[in-house]
Amino acid sequence: MFKWRRFNGDPIHLPIKDEVREAIIRETGRGFRLKVCIGTDSQVKGVETEFATVIVFLREGHGGFMFIHNEKTRDVYSIKERMLIEVAKSIEIAYELCDLFTEYDVDMEVHADINTNPQFKSNLALREAMGYILGMGFAFKAKPEAFASSSCANKVVN
Repeated sequence: MFKWRRFNGDPIHLPIKDEVREAIIRETGRGFRLKVCIGTDSQVKGVETEFATVIVFLREGHGGFMFIHNEKTRDVYSIKERMLIEVAKSIEIAYELCDLFTEYDVDMEVHADINTNPQFKSNLALREAMGYILGMGFAFKAKPEAFASSSCANKVVN
């Protein structure tokens, strides 16, 4: 079971789906139009690879907030494998939550920390990641538009 937290470090005790439902109800009740962006970033440090997945809630014209999950592994990956695992982690959460977003009419995008510029190593995984995300029926963003993964998750991958 994933352990989620808020940006300030406070743990989330409810199952993530219940917490997201409460956030949607609370924020739409306050009159905000929401958009959710889900992304994952990773960092290799010595023998460990750490993944950070974020659920970013954007209040149209009024900032946002996010829920964060970190996970460490000692598995060794090629750059392409690691990029695709990041995408798989984002899709797993998007899939778990997508019926909520449909029910409450909240737009959702999956962000991949993959560069559209072929000069970058991560570009090796772009075609597969895009096919994976779009094939699941989700809106897709890659760098430089993929701020959920390349900025938000990047800041919380320790």
